[in-house]
Amino acid sequence: MAPVLEVENLKTYLPSNRGPVRAVDGVSFTVDSGEIVGIVGESGCGKSTLCSSLVRLLPKGTDISGSVRFRGDDILKKSQEEMRALRGRDITMIQQNPMTALDPVFTVGSQIREVLKYNSPLSARERTKAAVQVLRQVHIPSPEERLSNYPHQMSGGMKQRVLAGLATALKPGLLLADEPTTALDVTIQEQILGLLAEVRERLGTSIILVTHDLGVVRRLCDRVLIMYAGRVVESGVTAEIFAQPKHPYTQALLASIPKMGDTRKRLQAIEGTIPDLRQLPPGCSFAPRCPHAHARCSVYPPPFQVTGGEVRCWLHAEEAVH
Repeated sequence: MAPVLEVENLKTYLPSNRGPVRAVDGVSFTVDSGEIVGIVGESGCGKSTLCSSLVRLLPKGTDISGSVRFRGDDILKKSQEEMRALRGRDITMIQQNPMTALDPVFTVGSQIREVLKYNSPLSARERTKAAVQVLRQVHIPSPEERLSNYPHQMSGGMKQRVLAGLATALKPGLLLADEPTTALDVTIQEQILGLLAEVRERLGTSIILVTHDLGVVRRLCDRVLIMYAGRVVESGVTAEIFAQPKHPYTQALLASIPKMGDTRKRLQAIEGTIPDLRQLPPGCSFAPRCPHAHARCSVYPPPFQVTGGEVRCWLHAEEAVH
């Protein structure tokens, strides 16, 4: 079966006064039907811009190239009208901040009914019944009463569940979840992650989960992409990457996670900062922060493909497939 999503050499350069920001710089990956793929990296590495690129919600003047094929059709070749028909129905998105993602001047019910109105042939009465069902499926108590609530009358966790309901109301083929547990307490985070797993199980929806929480990735994702400075530096099956990370950046991320029974007085940190995406170094972008860097790392871009997974690092150059 062909993948639901095929991304090849995607480049998204954002406009700025000091030159283009290479937020996504040659990213390639696939997402299979019913698969959950995690995208992990530090803030500013391009994770959210990658998601916005997949649905073409980008600032004016953005230079985007490559190909993004959803069910065989290249999204980058579609008109704005075709994209509006695709977004919200076949490809949906859960934003990272539930406090601001819902419109504060409309009730929750009216916002759900609006989505249904423009993306389904349901009558007004049928849309109200469907809106109740949407809230019920994301475990909102007393859904009939909650339709008349405004966002400020709901907790952060309930608002995030409403967003999950909006994103899955029309049974999309692909769901983009951009930091869906941000600003939520641990108990509510658990509920949201459970909802995502349920959506995959109940609807067969493919999910791209953007997060900086490696614990979430380990528990929920089938595969994971590790991003650094707009590029994927390592990708593969989640269990294999956690068991044997190859890229020094992945190794550093995993080493920074606190563990039960850990007696270290200080957590391990990654020294330095992400480079300026307007002036990336010629070789490996991680070289200035890498404890294993050699002279060639700062001059030549490393190869990408290795047996048993993918990693962009000179340490594994002897395994590279050319």
